Amino acid sequence: MTVHEIEVGAVPADAYLLDVREQDEWLAGHAPEAVHIPMTQLQERVAEVPEDKTVYVVCRVGGRSMQVAAWLGQLGRDAVNVGGGMQSWEAARRPMVSETGQPPYVA
Repeated sequence: MTVHEIEVGAVPADAYLLDVREQDEWLAGHAPEAVHIPMTQLQERVAEVPEDKTVYVVCRVGGRSMQVAAWLGQLGRDAVNVGGGMQSWEAARRPMVSETGQPPYVA
């Protein structure tokens, strides 16, 4: 199965952005509108992922998100990998927030 991939600059502002990184990575910095479901919890939480819209999947550099996008695709979901992950997101100066009270960064 082919997984579609787009660059961070092409992620629509109103996209359903699924961040599959671990909790410490999420806390350090994430896209403000992202939904956090760690890859390790996705199988039991997949019902939380919408079936009626494109899901843009992001991780740190793109490896985990590629696996998740492929898995969601096998379930019949429209899933797209965000190439370069949050490292590219940060490099492109896209908005980020943290949950730590410190400036956001990609852990």
